[in-house]
Amino acid sequence: MTLFSACKGGQTSSVQAEGDTVTFKYATLLSVVRYDGYVVASLQNPWKEGMTLHRYVLIPSSASSADQQTAETLAKANGSTIIRTPLTHSTIFTTVHCAMLMSLGKEDCISGVADLKYIKIPWIQEQVKKGKIADVGDGLSPVVEKIIDQRPDAIFLSPFENSGGYGKLEEIDIPLVECAEYMEKTPLGRAEWLRFYGILFGCEQKADSLFDEVDKHYNDLKKLITKKNRPSVLLDKVTGSVWYVPGGQSTIGQMIQDAGGDYPWAKDEHSGSVSLPFEAVLEKAGEADVWLFRYSSDHDITYAELSAEHHGYDQFKAFRQKNVYGCDVERSPFYEESPFRPDWLLNDFIRILHPKIEGLAPPRYYKKL
Repeated sequence: MTLFSACKGGQTSSVQAEGDTVTFKYATLLSVVRYDGYVVASLQNPWKEGMTLHRYVLIPSSASSADQQTAETLAKANGSTIIRTPLTHSTIFTTVHCAMLMSLGKEDCISGVADLKYIKIPWIQEQVKKGKIADVGDGLSPVVEKIIDQRPDAIFLSPFENSGGYGKLEEIDIPLVECAEYMEKTPLGRAEWLRFYGILFGCEQKADSLFDEVDKHYNDLKKLITKKNRPSVLLDKVTGSVWYVPGGQSTIGQMIQDAGGDYPWAKDEHSGSVSLPFEAVLEKAGEADVWLFRYSSDHDITYAELSAEHHGYDQFKAFRQKNVYGCDVERSPFYEESPFRPDWLLNDFIRILHPKIEGLAPPRYYKKL
């Protein structure tokens, strides 16, 4: 027996019903319970422990009128957002979720996109030019009228801490799906949100199957690693006046450890990035064996260009020994693929850190300078 309750306007209301909880293997921010005729999905607030970020009541188009009425009553009583499933024409604010829908064979469900300049998917760009997908402008200040014209059944966007809400988007009566998977603390926890999106778009079996493939491949790769020979790894580079290093609890930080690397900030408890001055990074990771960073360019970066960016880079051991690898996010699908295919990124890391391991796929994102 499951009790579903929430507090609204100082009053507590509840509905009691039989429900089957969906078991997630790695995702910690998701809770999904199936009831007769509807599904309740709760997203935990990554920044406020024990608090709910958003609660949804998913009502299938095949539900009986009685079940729909029960679900609508429940949603109203508890301040939940109603989503009619399967979704068929949604506005997507991020390139990663566009790519995710394409991996599920649901690209035709994309009716609009935001931040088009950051979407490096040729098919999306082509559909926008043809007028089949609407460009709704900047993700932080979208053209709300264009979204309304599309009449999407949902808007997919990424929540941020202390963002202050979504402005006019909250007033147009279109469900907002808050894509908080990037705040999961493990690569597979983030990837497992595939299963939630599969429920939303009516391709649950395909999403479950794809995640099972990712899960197995990732763990098979981890088994190739021994505790011996763990080269130390420096990540990313200076941006502006600071160096943003992934926290020890970030998915990238954890993947370096899963790939048999020694990450200098492994004991750090941040799941996001940590901003540090150059000197602090040099002191802690100056002797790192390998340096991996992401950059944006129309050509392969060289050591000379890297040195010209910051006069101190040549003080790093990995630079001096020419053991630096770059990932050009302009010309590789790093941001599009790696969040939901961490196994592919792990393959790159293992190839770089343990070149003697045989049978790995060719590198997909990183290339030696």
